[in-house]
Amino acid sequence: MSKLISMTAAMTCLAITASAGNDTPHWSLTWKKMQTTGPELELIGTLPTRTTHELGASDWSVGCETLDRDYADFDSYKPYLSELGVTSARIQSGWARCEKQKGRYDFAWIDHIVDGMLEEGVQPWINLGYGNPLYGAEKGLGSKIFTDEPTMKAWLKFVETIVARYRDKVHEWEIWNEPNLGENRTNYDAYASLLSHTVETIRRVQPDAVIIGMGLSRMPLGYTEHVLDLLRERGQLGMIDYVSFHPYHENPDDATPGIEALARLVKSYDPDIRLFQGESGCPATLEWAHALRYYEWNEYSQAKWVARRMANDWMMGIRSSIFTFVDLQYPNMQQSFGLLRTNLFKEVVYKRPSFHTVQHMVNLFRPELRSAGHLNHESNTPRRLTVAGIERQKDGTLVGAVVWQNDRIPSDNLAFEPIELWIEGLSLKDPVLIEMITGRIYALPKYHGHSGDGRMKFTGLPVWDSPVVILERSALPEGTQTRERQISGSTRDMHF
Repeated sequence: MSKLISMTAAMTCLAITASAGNDTPHWSLTWKKMQTTGPELELIGTLPTRTTHELGASDWSVGCETLDRDYADFDSYKPYLSELGVTSARIQSGWARCEKQKGRYDFAWIDHIVDGMLEEGVQPWINLGYGNPLYGAEKGLGSKIFTDEPTMKAWLKFVETIVARYRDKVHEWEIWNEPNLGENRTNYDAYASLLSHTVETIRRVQPDAVIIGMGLSRMPLGYTEHVLDLLRERGQLGMIDYVSFHPYHENPDDATPGIEALARLVKSYDPDIRLFQGESGCPATLEWAHALRYYEWNEYSQAKWVARRMANDWMMGIRSSIFTFVDLQYPNMQQSFGLLRTNLFKEVVYKRPSFHTVQHMVNLFRPELRSAGHLNHESNTPRRLTVAGIERQKDGTLVGAVVWQNDRIPSDNLAFEPIELWIEGLSLKDPVLIEMITGRIYALPKYHGHSGDGRMKFTGLPVWDSPVVILERSALPEGTQTRERQISGSTRDMHF
């Protein structure tokens, strides 16, 4: 009898535990592990993670695409938008969802998203793209861009209607998504014509609208040149404010030469047109479809990838949007690009390390700190490094540098390499080290850095294949709390 009572009690305990567990939010094992690793230096603080309401305007954006096809649940992730700290978010217009009967529009679903984002302090920018099967125009990625008069007329009517509806709430409009895919790859005139007519319609309804053109898959110079040639022939180069592109590369740093070439090309046509990295991200697991497939990604390498994509964009002075906020339920698979992990019910399960990465990048790289570009440097590591300067916007003073190993695809290795690094032009009085995924701030002992001959030397500086930031303590974001260094050397010295 006693054995039966014991078994019953045990089963009851298990049931209570299981029931309690169902009401407990899931936590991220990968994020917990990242909190227990790091440079062997003294931890003295953590970057603040302020909300969008607290941060205000910036050049950072997040992808909230595919809501037009119900691949995600906006209400599930809405509460996390302001917490992330980004200023804006990309959504798609969904012509096929808005117009299911010819001439009749239903904008209730997009009203809910636009108003919900504005409540969170996040400014939506809308990608106008994809066709409508009602008019014989396909609505998928790479679908043929329509050129016939009836479909174009219906499209422009839709554009006119949606812009008129949101012109007081939405200020930026992007024309199409990756028009250089599929059979459109060499049909430059189709996109140039669509762009031309669409922008004319937008400008008529909303003269001060910001126009984002292209939405290119990667950085195809030939395609871009052909489209810009056609716009120049029509005297319409001044119609667009940005050329957007999507640099999906397994090593995000491999995209840099192509981005720089695209910038030179666009500038040669019109120096007032800027670049916008409008969509790029990384899976958190091995996938068999979509961008960056057939590579064994995980949540560690994803976080590093996102940090390097953002650091590169910031270094080049380019607006940046990270794809995507949540995992997406495509018809053939659940895509794992999300900063937030979701389940098959489209519910948020937990924040991935990449979510925290974006928070910390957004909180540190504010408009008051701008890029000084590449800094000359020397090091004793065989790995190739990127070293970019950080300067104060108000006076141009060099107050730090961001450093990372750039020569390989981001790995899941959480070890740091101690190196010697000489940085030209840097002279800091009280530098600290920030690891940008966790946002943790470390003391740099006196012997770790000294200035002389116009450069600063760091001995035993911990680096890895994700950005770390050397920054003057006084340049830390407002509200950052750090304690003074307590240990004369690094924690490495305490091990021997």
